[in-house]
Amino acid sequence: MTTLPLQPLASLTRRYFVHDWDRPFLVEFGRGIGIHYYGLAYVLAFVIAAWFLVLYSRRGRSPLTRDQSFDFLFALVLGVMVGGRLGFFLLYQPEHLFSWTFFKVWEGGMASHGGFVGVAVATIWYGRTSGAGFWRLADIAATITPSGLLLGRIANFINGELWGKKIESDVPWAVIFQSSEPNRPLHLIVPRHPSQLYEAALEGLVLLGYLQLRFWRSRITTDHPGHLGGEFLLGYAIARVICEVYREPDFDVSLILGLSRGTFYSIFLVAAGVGMIAWSRRRPAASSKG
Repeated sequence: MTTLPLQPLASLTRRYFVHDWDRPFLVEFGRGIGIHYYGLAYVLAFVIAAWFLVLYSRRGRSPLTRDQSFDFLFALVLGVMVGGRLGFFLLYQPEHLFSWTFFKVWEGGMASHGGFVGVAVATIWYGRTSGAGFWRLADIAATITPSGLLLGRIANFINGELWGKKIESDVPWAVIFQSSEPNRPLHLIVPRHPSQLYEAALEGLVLLGYLQLRFWRSRITTDHPGHLGGEFLLGYAIARVICEVYREPDFDVSLILGLSRGTFYSIFLVAAGVGMIAWSRRRPAASSKG
């Protein structure tokens, strides 16, 4: 494979999409203050999750009442926010965990793997509090999570962050991310994979469609509570590993066998997913609580 030859600026801008959005705001009220695209993605994700939960309750597909659904959503929101934030610093920047940087939420910094742990803790707690049980609620949480992943990855693309690796061949969907090399002239910036959109498609859209079909068109949640939650973890891990091939590592440090951190941490999701599926197959539906 050979590196793309340098091309005239006009040729590059006609051939590739140039990502030149330099502000992370949909609306900016003042310097550094406004409605962030990333924050808007979270709000929309929670609104969509609320719609799904109420729909499940109305159609008799959830053990929760309408009011309980909103309580469960509140627990999930806390789990995502606290778990995602702690996960980012524990897994990626442990040296800043006990610094003021941890509280600068407006500067971003969330880890999906940490968010999953937070959701699991919130689901365990609310399952016991409500009497609905962990396993059925885990399935329900799994079916709504991909919508948040979809919106979050789109926000990553809009913000020009978490871009992909440099593309070594001529492909029409390559993107020139100015934020990847802000100090270089545009015609010297090598196009990259829009890996954020790859992740939005696989982790979000594909996984959402699959889980919704399984939820509505099968008896998996009633016959084997917890199975769908395991399928989600497996599906996400597979999608993440595929996308990591095209994504520029967040940090230069790699882990075991040279794996990127996203790939390495996904191994634990595979183990958890397989464990949930195996456990759900062994447990009769009547004893699904707990």
